[in-house]
Amino acid sequence: MSSHAQAATGHGTADPRRWWALAVIAIAQLMIVLDITIVNIALPSAQKDLGISDADRQWVITAYTLAFGGLLLLGGRLGDLFGRKRVFTVGLLGFALASAIGGAASGPTMLFAARALQGAFGALLAPSALGLLSTTFSDPKERSTAFGIFGAIAGGGAAIGLLLGGVLTEYLNWRWCLFVNTPIAVGTAFAAFSVLTRDHIGKGTRIRLDLPGAVLGCGGLLAIVFGTSQAVTRGWGDWLVLGSLGLGVLLLAVFVLVERRTPHALLPLHIVAERNRGGGALSVGLAMIGMFGLFLFLTYYLQVIKHFSPVMSGVSFLPMTAAIVISSTGFAARLMTRVPSRNLIGPGLLLAAAGMAWLTQMKVDSPWAGMVLPAELLLGFGMGLIFMPSMSLATLGVAPNEAGAASATINSAQQVGGSFGTALLNTIAASATASWLAARVTSAGDPAVQAQGAVHGYVVATWVAMGILLLAALIAFVMIDHRPDPGEATGATGGAPGTAAEAPAGAGAQLPQSQSSARQPRAT
Repeated sequence: MSSHAQAATGHGTADPRRWWALAVIAIAQLMIVLDITIVNIALPSAQKDLGISDADRQWVITAYTLAFGGLLLLGGRLGDLFGRKRVFTVGLLGFALASAIGGAASGPTMLFAARALQGAFGALLAPSALGLLSTTFSDPKERSTAFGIFGAIAGGGAAIGLLLGGVLTEYLNWRWCLFVNTPIAVGTAFAAFSVLTRDHIGKGTRIRLDLPGAVLGCGGLLAIVFGTSQAVTRGWGDWLVLGSLGLGVLLLAVFVLVERRTPHALLPLHIVAERNRGGGALSVGLAMIGMFGLFLFLTYYLQVIKHFSPVMSGVSFLPMTAAIVISSTGFAARLMTRVPSRNLIGPGLLLAAAGMAWLTQMKVDSPWAGMVLPAELLLGFGMGLIFMPSMSLATLGVAPNEAGAASATINSAQQVGGSFGTALLNTIAASATASWLAARVTSAGDPAVQAQGAVHGYVVATWVAMGILLLAALIAFVMIDHRPDPGEATGATGGAPGTAAEAPAGAGAQLPQSQSSARQPRAT
């Protein structure tokens, strides 16, 4: 069989270590997603131990999300320019070091700096992980299985973080929420050396880094993530919040103008202009608004209103994690090669919206099994159908030398969506609670009335989250039109023509812009 024929089948060129590579990539992705939520439950203990003020405590979370969300585009492009295996390994070792510094923090500033470092190295890891996954799996059935596992981790990892954070804080110490990453990251880095395919790009063949694009793109994302994080405590009308959001939009507008004219764009605009990738990124970004809103409200509802312990609060999220895993690996991975992508993403968003609709009936005395559990299962099954096909679309049809930039786009959508959603829904809930209590000023001091007011705020914000998920479903049905090739149902072909898996990572490093932009997903 010729090499060309082998490539066409997707079997002759398959890396024998690809499933070990998936394990390495999956562990790294889990660590990244865990760290967005694992510290949340540990925050009260860390605040007390280090003497962090109420005004500054948000920086334990915000420092991570700021650096992570702001540097994703640059991290993705560095993987394209210097090789994703190298950048992935550097990201793991840096993440291990930053986690050790955070765990050993002697004061607030040291902890904030360590969290920012974690976010920065996470921004190297996340796009490289998705890019490596895309170029490692070429066979359609194997690709769908790999993306199913990856999507399950992306969706369920945050819930696992809440559980792990509760266990470590309750039975060990809050510092272990950070220390736990160090041995995992170091071990994963050593495994990456041996199981990931070398994709080093030599100095003579590298394209130049787009520094103006890096400054404008990362600056715009930083400003938007910073503005939304400040809205939690300052409100949306505050001058700092409005100024940051306005600056972010302005910088991103200039970024688009610059990227249209540069031959070595940080984010080649055809990546996001293509309707399937653009629709997938929008769908995931809006889905994250609803998902992170749910985590926020249910964590408070279970611990403050229902008086669950941190561990029990974490355990209560496990059914949703299980639903995401079952839906992503059991249903979405099997159907991805058989049905149009929007027939998974759209219904998934509708299922998630149904979960939110169920939660709008929440009361102070609602039972967990009757109210929270059904909503978690609906949201989990829905999210499992969304993440896997969206992440596959993110890199499908992208030239190998642009896979990192494409991966960074979907990661940025997730991060900005999660950050914006947390701030937006938290502000809406707080405002609704304040209005509700103001109308009952004579009894507002009663703890029972305060609990009712808090739940009222959660319900109002849940209605908004449901509306956002319905909007995302509409966008998915209208924008996404990718259909699998006829042979993909049986795995007879090696993937749609022009997939990122068609050539080894870095093999397309010298492709002219015109060639790479022509390689689009097959859509009908």
